[in-house]
Amino acid sequence: MTDRTTKPGFVPVEDRRTQDDHGHDVIDPFYAAIVTVSTSRSREAASGPVDDPGGDAAEGILRERGHDVTVRELVPDDYARIRTTVQRAIDRPDVDAVLTTGGTGVTADDVTVEAVSGVFEKTLPGFGELFRRFSYDEVGTRAVATRAVAGIARGAPVFVLPGSANAVRLATEAIIVEETPHLAGLATSHRNDGADGGAEKAHD
Repeated sequence: MTDRTTKPGFVPVEDRRTQDDHGHDVIDPFYAAIVTVSTSRSREAASGPVDDPGGDAAEGILRERGHDVTVRELVPDDYARIRTTVQRAIDRPDVDAVLTTGGTGVTADDVTVEAVSGVFEKTLPGFGELFRRFSYDEVGTRAVATRAVAGIARGAPVFVLPGSANAVRLATEAIIVEETPHLAGLATSHRNDGADGGAEKAHD
């Protein structure tokens, strides 16, 4: 993944920035990066395409709601690789939000939460609380085993999701598509000075 590279058809963030009924900045549609964390799938990728149900579920929902996915990455359960990949995605001018899938459990190699939380400037504890509340309705007390978190990093909302396609679908449909335009708009409202938001993001 190369910083500053943009997907064909890229529309600068300021051309997608509007305001809601309360006068708050909203970025709609928003561009997302999806980072799948899986050592087994990373190994399989060496010999050809691999299935990624969680990432595919997130992309499908985002596109159905009129948003775009500009980055898809697959990385192993490695702290440094995860952190670097997320940081590079955040720094791209064609990424307004990042979703990671996988590595939120309690096994020894589940390090996504630790790797990504380290880049947060602000945490969004309500995301994890609400996601686990919704998850309880589907899986009962097993919801305590997920450490899903979210935060803001360099103006981008970042959501750390479990690898299960059902969990990704739940989080994306019920929370992420509903709140990301508002979160991304508020987190970058200080940049709304008439300049190209993407260029400023790359240099601030």
